[in-house]
Amino acid sequence: MASAAAMVVELDDEVRGSLERLVSSAKAQVREVARARIVLAAADGLSNGEIARQLRCSVHTVRKWRGRFSRAGLAGLCDAARSGRPRVYTDLARVAVVAAATSTPPHGAATWTHQAIAERVAATVSAVISPSHVGRILADLDLKPHKVTGWLTRRDTPEFWERAKDICELYRNPPEGAIVLSIDEKTAIAACSRKHPGRSAVPGKPARQEFEYVRHGTASLVAALDVNNGEVLTETILRNDSATFTAFLDQLDAVIPPDKEIHVVLDNGSSHTARHTKAWLAAHPRWHVHWTPPHASWLNQVELVFSALTRRVLRHGDFASRDDLIDKMDAYMIHRNETAGPFRWSYDGSPLKAA
Repeated sequence: MASAAAMVVELDDEVRGSLERLVSSAKAQVREVARARIVLAAADGLSNGEIARQLRCSVHTVRKWRGRFSRAGLAGLCDAARSGRPRVYTDLARVAVVAAATSTPPHGAATWTHQAIAERVAATVSAVISPSHVGRILADLDLKPHKVTGWLTRRDTPEFWERAKDICELYRNPPEGAIVLSIDEKTAIAACSRKHPGRSAVPGKPARQEFEYVRHGTASLVAALDVNNGEVLTETILRNDSATFTAFLDQLDAVIPPDKEIHVVLDNGSSHTARHTKAWLAAHPRWHVHWTPPHASWLNQVELVFSALTRRVLRHGDFASRDDLIDKMDAYMIHRNETAGPFRWSYDGSPLKAA
């Protein structure tokens, strides 16, 4: 390919093709392309000075890469191995960092910091290590001791699946002629007004809303969703206790024809499981309760109504008073009931959707 003594560069078709593909590559590094151009120009018979002027680099650079190619071929165009800075921290110190990050933090602390890990390493293996290097070691291992994710141990018992199945069967195949209700409370809804007016959305920019706000109290409501037709009855409540809840049930019982059986889905909230509520249910035998499993209140369809209320009214709402909050929630529910329909089932893994 080349004569090392004369620094003459000669290319066969295969090597020339490799260099030309490298030069025309859009993904190759700039330094690799420059070296390939030097070799191609040298193979065309240009002198070092001519190559330097043509490629706008120094003659020393041309001489270096021409010579390395002459001696080692394509391998000579790669960067030489570098020894790098010698390691300052031993393997023992690295292991100590990992051991600290995967252990329980010191008493009183909930999570580790890089500074705390560095101090633990100094105390355990007598190695002085900086917090920044602790961070580099952890990043290299994709270890994030400062992050904590929550999870819940599911009560994977026969009762869990029996309750879930019972509720799903109730939704999909309600008893003929019966009323199916989904009832729950949404509590501590904040009535807040923004300190300054917001700005409407314009093309290319989203709406803007002031961060600072003024509190005007809170409101709570109890809602009953008719699963068969999608209509919702709500009432603002002052307290979320069994007396308030059974008073709401009294209203429902009074407006539902006496010849109708009532099936109701309830979660395990304290107002639903209280002795007073259970006594009321026992005294009204046409009410049949279907309890959601523990930690599975999402099986209660009225939660979908609360989710829509949050998105449409509460999340970005501006409420001058508690009464204003209640008026806007009532207006949303009234408008919703005008076009309400039952939630329809989907089978692609997505949640229930409004019909």
